[in-house]
Amino acid sequence: MPHQIALQFEDGLTRFIEANPSETVADAAYRQGVNIPLDCRDGACGTCKCFAEAGRYEMGEYIEDALSEDEAAQGFVLTCQMRAQSDCVVRVPASSAVCRTQQASFDAAISEVRQLSPSTISLTVQGESLNKLAFLPGQYVNLQVPGSAATRAYSFSSLPKGGSVSFLIRNVPGGLMSSFLTSLAKEGDRMTLTGPLGSFYLRDIQRPLLLLAGGTGLAPFTAMLEKIAAEGSAHPLHLIYGVTNDADLVEMDKLQDFAARIPNFTFSACVASAESAWPRKGYVTQHIEPAHLHDGEVDIYLCGPPPMVEAVSRFVREQGIEPANFYFEKFAASA
Repeated sequence: MPHQIALQFEDGLTRFIEANPSETVADAAYRQGVNIPLDCRDGACGTCKCFAEAGRYEMGEYIEDALSEDEAAQGFVLTCQMRAQSDCVVRVPASSAVCRTQQASFDAAISEVRQLSPSTISLTVQGESLNKLAFLPGQYVNLQVPGSAATRAYSFSSLPKGGSVSFLIRNVPGGLMSSFLTSLAKEGDRMTLTGPLGSFYLRDIQRPLLLLAGGTGLAPFTAMLEKIAAEGSAHPLHLIYGVTNDADLVEMDKLQDFAARIPNFTFSACVASAESAWPRKGYVTQHIEPAHLHDGEVDIYLCGPPPMVEAVSRFVREQGIEPANFYFEKFAASA
């Protein structure tokens, strides 16, 4: 049975290939048109050295000069000797251009546009080509604005299902995509998705997680939580969702559903406006408790505007905590 291998290139592009258990990842990549840097094919030169971030695999023969014992223990692999025994994520220390692979494009049609709040739009697209779409929860694509050559980057807010995927889109006054969705969009309008892209995605869960979302930065987390709900987790997960005004709070019913489906998942929401009637007021950093940081034995995922990323980074440093991992995605609205 073939396994899915996500090849994560250093320029952010992710390419998915299928690898049979009997073939090496390098051979599978070449068979599918992805030229991972390679020289000897015998485990002797180290040219194809990559990092296996997730998944099970077996390694063939190689020499110490190509891959040291310490490197192998850390998760480095030689793709000319790596044979996948499960789905895997492999970081390739080269750009997609060097490896002669391009972004994939997918044609889809709008199936639903919903105004969740004055500041947030939910967009769902569907298409036969999306049955071939694969991405890591947390990644994004570039969506072409119909009627123009312009694109906008949006994180998936759901996993693919029946050729359908969804996005949370900030409603920016005068924004090109916002104006289209609020004034012109209708069911059946064609859209092109290009990607997937981004190094912000859910890794194997090996310790507690603290998830921090600002505004439509909630999108990648609902996709991540879909995956966690399907696969389970032995570790506690806590999400803090921050917005500016009460009306900006969206998808609260979806978060409640995840809390019911994932036994060790909890969440809270806070509103920054001083005029808020919401019980929890203030910024996300005001609601991070010491217990959420687990004395540093925690992976932090953060998606929000640049000031939020900087504020959280500063807050964590001030607590004298160094998390095991701190993954973040900054976004800014396009007018």
